[in-house]
Amino acid sequence: MITTETAFAPPPAPQSLEETGLSPDLVLQIVTKTLHLAGELSGTELSERLGVSFQIVEPALTLLKREHHCEISGGSVLGGPSFRYRLTDTGRVRAALFLEHDHYIGALPVPLDQYSAYIKQFAAEELHLNKERLRHAFTHLVLSPRVLDQLGPAIAARHSLFVYGPPGNGKTVISQAIREVLQGDMAVPHALSIDGHIIRVFDPVNHERIDDVDDNLGLTRTNRYDARWERCRRPLITAGGELTLDGLELGFSTSTGLYRAPLQVLANGGVLVIDDFGRQQVPPRVLLSRWIVPLESRVDFLTLRTGQKFEVPFQTFVVFATNLKPSELVDEAFLRRIQYKVLAESPTVDEFIQIFENYCRQKHLVFDRAFAEYVVHDVHERGVRLRACHPRDLIEHALSIGSYLDLPRGLTIDLLAEACATYFVEDRDLATA
Repeated sequence: MITTETAFAPPPAPQSLEETGLSPDLVLQIVTKTLHLAGELSGTELSERLGVSFQIVEPALTLLKREHHCEISGGSVLGGPSFRYRLTDTGRVRAALFLEHDHYIGALPVPLDQYSAYIKQFAAEELHLNKERLRHAFTHLVLSPRVLDQLGPAIAARHSLFVYGPPGNGKTVISQAIREVLQGDMAVPHALSIDGHIIRVFDPVNHERIDDVDDNLGLTRTNRYDARWERCRRPLITAGGELTLDGLELGFSTSTGLYRAPLQVLANGGVLVIDDFGRQQVPPRVLLSRWIVPLESRVDFLTLRTGQKFEVPFQTFVVFATNLKPSELVDEAFLRRIQYKVLAESPTVDEFIQIFENYCRQKHLVFDRAFAEYVVHDVHERGVRLRACHPRDLIEHALSIGSYLDLPRGLTIDLLAEACATYFVEDRDLATA
């Protein structure tokens, strides 16, 4: 049985140009542009930048030298990897022509078919999930056993999930904590190549890179892994009210000639959280219509500027989080396609006090149950429902008030009373106030 503790196993390093799946012309273009930008590089430095062994870039260098577009400016007697290469004047003209097509410089891209094969294999690994593992992943949250038991099967299925309920009950936190259950690292390519078009995928903002201590480079590449990929944690991508349909399609930069991968591709192998679902600029029915096919078939179709369509894996665990009524957002047919639904209920009194205690511990404060019970009483007196966010917010308010008054850091009944007074809205006729 394969579990999420399976050792990280990215694609093996290609041993030849044919194994990269790339055309010699594409490798030649990237080699030329890289030398043009760097000015001068050794064979080893060049192969490091392109993420492959020297023997893969050597044919491109040989061709450039034969056509007098590249020359050897120095090096040792150890051969090609130690030689230093630089473009000639005609080589720089050639590089400028290549840059007119696109500005991509970096690790060689991965062909679409190799990417699809890796993602499908990665997604096929069995996720062994039980109650103990789930509760351990959610220990930082106070959730009822019923909610946890609903989350478990949904996460194990890794299909789609609808988390709904009143505001302030941790729907976003629950959604983002799912990534902790999906343990294990994965490989994310720097870029994809599709018929000569290049799509950037690895994004240091959205992908959490993990340094590989076994990554050794010398005159010959000894790392057995394909360095065109980055070792990363499973991605967690969160999109809120700013999400538009454009974010789900390929983006293209006319200045660089490069494509940007859409959110669902960035999140492949991980979790995509649509936060505040229903409050996006695009109507929820339109948004879900875009994903009808991917949610069921687990593949998506993207379109290049040329009009060419291609298929990519949709191995993303999509979580829709909303405080709006599901029936007011989408109809039954759409809800059917989101296979799991979990109601994030308001906490009970005991759960509320536990959340209060947990946040006191997090803020290094002495916990006094009487403080938490006072807040519960105050909230009830105001006719307000307990929310999971109240302990955090009220403690922070109390600390801010105490700091303003130059009081010792800590909680008191008076501080919490003032925090409640400034936190909750007085629902009365302002004309008589």
